[in-house]
Amino acid sequence: METMTHLLNINNVFFTFLGYQMSYLEFYGSILNLLSVWLVTRNNIWNWPVGNIGVVLFGVLFYQIRLYSDLLEQIYFLITGFYGWWAWIHFRRKNIFSNKLEMPITNNSRKSNIVYLFIIITGTFLMGYIMGNIHRYLPKIFPEPASFPFLDAFTTILSFAATILMAYKRIECWYLWILVDVIGIGLYYTKNVVFVALLYCIFLVLATNGFFNWRRIQRTYVVNI
Repeated sequence: METMTHLLNINNVFFTFLGYQMSYLEFYGSILNLLSVWLVTRNNIWNWPVGNIGVVLFGVLFYQIRLYSDLLEQIYFLITGFYGWWAWIHFRRKNIFSNKLEMPITNNSRKSNIVYLFIIITGTFLMGYIMGNIHRYLPKIFPEPASFPFLDAFTTILSFAATILMAYKRIECWYLWILVDVIGIGLYYTKNVVFVALLYCIFLVLATNGFFNWRRIQRTYVVNI
């Protein structure tokens, strides 16, 4: 237990590269999350279990650097990770083109997009306010004030929406992931977790590629009804 606690401490340095001290926690969390994103761009169901391990590590990381909205985001990702895994199995249908059982990629309705937009705006202000004051509400658990509470909340709520859309294979999930990645690059660089910021640069490339790849798959998807 003591060894595990030591490994999960952000101050426990794995290696140093160009003066940057990389912790075990940041390195392995980043690698697993990167692998998970790559798998989902390939429409591969194994993105869910791999991602679940990665979000646990990132949850510990974000707690230690006081990005509390991101911590809650990882808990949410863990829950929806199991749901998404189940959904991609449960809603599979046979694709005549590829002769595979898989969940079809579809578009969200305009009405649903409006609902998601309302939830994102409202959720950002509510979470931003709560996280901006959570050190007052729960000082023993969150002893320090949150960093960038509203910006952190915005990316968190965007990620919440994007994960649900991804679980149902809605193409619009990629628009939200791209926005999350753009903001995340600046946010994590500012918090001096440079490797995570670099990871989000890669996420941005993968999300863009994922959008085009899902579009291609969507156009070739023919179900056997």
